Amino acid sequence: MNWYVDVLKKYAVFSGRARRQEYWMYTLFNVIAAIVLAIIGRVIGFPALVAVYYLAVLVPSLAVAVRRLHDTGRSGWAILIGIIPLVGGIILLVWFVSEGKPEANQYGENPKHAVAV
Repeated sequence: MNWYVDVLKKYAVFSGRARRQEYWMYTLFNVIAAIVLAIIGRVIGFPALVAVYYLAVLVPSLAVAVRRLHDTGRSGWAILIGIIPLVGGIILLVWFVSEGKPEANQYGENPKHAVAV
């Protein structure tokens, strides 16, 4: 749950780097929340509830994806490769599961070795 809240605290922070764990834990919580909201939406007769949720988390989802790309040494604009049908999504998936650069890069220090203040 902390990973999810931490990403929401950085609502529109597109600079810096995000570890694999931060990205994937946030994504996992998003999927679980969407499933629960879809069920609740059906029960209460408002199936668009999950769409409202996805609109609410659109900016933090993009921000954490951009920071994840930064961790792998790529520009945040590389997220646009996802608009290429089929191939773009596969390439993004490979980049998102790739280990981040161990050394500091132009986007900042390695978050895996960063000291929490």
